[in-house]
Amino acid sequence: MLIGYARVSTLDQKLDAQEDLFRAAGCEKIIMDTVSGTATERAGLHEIKKILRSGDTLVVWRLDRLGRSLKDLIDWVAYLENHGIALHSLHESIDTSTSTGKLVFHLFGALAEFERNLIKERTMTGLSAARSRGRLGGRPKQLNADKQQLAVQLYEAKKTSVKKICEMLEISKPTLYAYIRESTKQ
Repeated sequence: MLIGYARVSTLDQKLDAQEDLFRAAGCEKIIMDTVSGTATERAGLHEIKKILRSGDTLVVWRLDRLGRSLKDLIDWVAYLENHGIALHSLHESIDTSTSTGKLVFHLFGALAEFERNLIKERTMTGLSAARSRGRLGGRPKQLNADKQQLAVQLYEAKKTSVKKICEMLEISKPTLYAYIRESTKQ
């Protein structure tokens, strides 16, 4: 079965053109999202995962409609491949049900891995250079030691809600819990 996935970023944009292309391509079902490509949670993509079965083909108008980044696209293609599902991009004329389509995606994957490794190397080189100059890497603490202690005391007193502590000290819940974990190690 051919299943189309259409997405536009704003309410001002229309899905009509993508829908027409999917119908012309023979899609039996079309799932649509109106959400920015940078959004990690997309209802349509969750629905797509529920609908797709081995032997199906996911059809997209352009690759950027499916993934936020090259890594995201490669993750999607790996997911689809693991479930026996092909991907067909109408605009780029890529079809992973063919040998050529698979080759193109494997090249994308190799390039993405190369890019990740380069970034990792540069980061490690930068950290090493900073350490040799006496600087430590990592994020600075959001609160000084006194305020961290206050946050832990408020939490342990159980008189102030976690939400209120976070609002008062302008920190996130994960930061508060990190301070609590840190205090129990001391």
